[in-house]
Amino acid sequence: MRQLLKTTGAAAVVALGAAGALSSAHAAGKAVTVTGEIMDTWCYFSGVMGGPEATLGAAHHTCAMWCAAGGVPVGLRTDEGEVYMVLQMENVSMADGSEAVLEVQSDMITASGMAYERDGLNYIVIEKVVENMGITNLSHEEYGLTPGFAIPKGAKKRILGQ
Repeated sequence: MRQLLKTTGAAAVVALGAAGALSSAHAAGKAVTVTGEIMDTWCYFSGVMGGPEATLGAAHHTCAMWCAAGGVPVGLRTDEGEVYMVLQMENVSMADGSEAVLEVQSDMITASGMAYERDGLNYIVIEKVVENMGITNLSHEEYGLTPGFAIPKGAKKRILGQ
């Protein structure tokens, strides 16, 4: 599964590049500065871990790191709820699961770069992280270390002492 995710994420970036999306989009892109949380797009969009609020912040940090390491595309979600797929950050491909990618998972950042919209999706090439505020969305207070709905029913009693 991990290799499939890594291959799928890398293939998506390669396909975009091969289709000329990056080169042609540079002409159509716009310079932006945005503030938002670096997030795990798989859990956020699929709903596999619950609603969007459960896939952001400290409670989802470990999963976000695993997904990024496996090649799941990384996103940036603004406080207004706008989500950008992050294609590149300071010349590092976001599809390679590198240490640079893992270091920013769940962090709130302000970034400047070029934003693109294609087929209803927002993309961003981050040229510079202007500020990294770290993990500021401390959702552990609401969900605990693992949200209860993410624990298999048979293990709930053992893990949560219920």
